[in-house]
Amino acid sequence: MAEIGKGVTAGKLAINVQKRLTRAQEKVLQKLGKADETRDVAFEEMVSKFNKQMVEGTKLQKDLKAYQAAVKTMHEASRRLQDCLADMYEPDWFGKEEMDTLAEDTDTLWLDYHQNITDKSLLSVDTYLNQFPDIKARIAKRDRKMVDFDSARHHFGSLQKGKKKDEAKIAKAEEELGRAQRIFEELNVELQDELPVLWDSRVGVYVNAFQSLAGHQEKFHREMGKLSQNLNDIMTKLEEQKELNEEANHSDSASSAPKSAVTNGSDGDLPPGFIYKVKAIHEYAATDGDELELKMGDIVLAVAFDNPDEQDDGWLMGFLESSWLQNKDLSTKGVFPENFTQKI
Repeated sequence: MAEIGKGVTAGKLAINVQKRLTRAQEKVLQKLGKADETRDVAFEEMVSKFNKQMVEGTKLQKDLKAYQAAVKTMHEASRRLQDCLADMYEPDWFGKEEMDTLAEDTDTLWLDYHQNITDKSLLSVDTYLNQFPDIKARIAKRDRKMVDFDSARHHFGSLQKGKKKDEAKIAKAEEELGRAQRIFEELNVELQDELPVLWDSRVGVYVNAFQSLAGHQEKFHREMGKLSQNLNDIMTKLEEQKELNEEANHSDSASSAPKSAVTNGSDGDLPPGFIYKVKAIHEYAATDGDELELKMGDIVLAVAFDNPDEQDDGWLMGFLESSWLQNKDLSTKGVFPENFTQKI
């Protein structure tokens, strides 16, 4: 059985070699003008479009992959930058927990963006291009079968024109011609049906790839804009905290003056019972009539409670400095949360 197998393989090899020789001879004769060649201008135009489409699709795939790689590089750079900020951000600084959450959200956003490019835009282009190798191989096969058809046609014609006609050879050549023509025409018809459909499909592929990419870009930059604004707000408040700390350090000597000097009303611009000034570092919305409404940056003149027993832990009594300086109205006094302010 092994010898038969070898014989079959050797036979197929000999047939293939003979086919290549016959095709080569036929092409030489056609180029020399000694044999006519089957031509199909409409099909050649389809093949030209196919080649153009394959080149464009391959370039789109290449550039999408380069864009995807650039997004990955930017993601890695963003992560390193966030890690650097996290390492430098001291635990007692304003917004430490918010900073940690922001870093996690930023990393997740980059991951989603990269994955969406892969799953939606790049995958559709990859699937689209996967069709081309098979069709390209069938076009090449169709061209070979066309040469076989031309060769069989010319061989049959030469036998018919010969002075000594061998009817057996003519019959065999006619049979080979019919088989070669049938194989060529089957491939030719299939490709004539498929190539125009493939050509028209490129529009939908391009629309899907770029529309998907544009949608993910818009979402990514919108969400990243929100995170960037949050980071900016945290940095702004951290700077304000730093300035407040500096002001507090400069005013330590003033705030350490004997209370008797300021609580007896000897300074006419300060309310009775004045203790010290504070600055609002957070906004506070009053929830009761006896509370002060605070906006960030407001200066409050803290005063002693008329009845110390009425003072709740974590709360101070005072006047908004701007209101006191305008009308010196004692009824504008109110309570406010101490941890929303900083002593100056």
